[in-house]
Amino acid sequence: MEPGPPAPMPGLRQAPLPLRALRAVVEIVLAALILLDELARPLYRPLARWIASLRLVARMEAAIARMPRLAVLLLLALPLAVAEPLKLVGLVLVGRGQFVLGGIVLALAYLASFLIVERIYYAGRSQLLSYGWLAWAMGHLTRLRAALLDWVKASAAWRFMQARREAVRHWWRGLRG
Repeated sequence: MEPGPPAPMPGLRQAPLPLRALRAVVEIVLAALILLDELARPLYRPLARWIASLRLVARMEAAIARMPRLAVLLLLALPLAVAEPLKLVGLVLVGRGQFVLGGIVLALAYLASFLIVERIYYAGRSQLLSYGWLAWAMGHLTRLRAALLDWVKASAAWRFMQARREAVRHWWRGLRG
């Protein structure tokens, strides 16, 4: 079953055409960022798990979990305000042919996003989602991400890549065993 269109924000009427067009552009940009995020995540996952397992990080997360919601929101906004625009800068640099510099900027932005922003978000998630607008936005992003990933996973390209991945795994196991 495919998810339907995102639910409108409570209390709002149908937006005028220019605002709907702007929303479509924002959703396209978000979709591109979500896909890039999904591609980069496996590269950082082992490092993120290791960082999360550190005692110092666990203590900081516990301290964040005890903070009031506004403090958590401000704490989250600082690295987020730097990391997310840097991802776009990295894409622009790559688009202009500066592959090495763009790749470095993208890698650092993703590293900051995965290791700092996500840790703060998950530590203070309950406080952050007590803001109705943020709960709505995160719900919208979650639905958009799920629909986008379902679409990608239904494609022939995805099936091809999965088959190649399994072939490489089988080959690798044969070498090791």
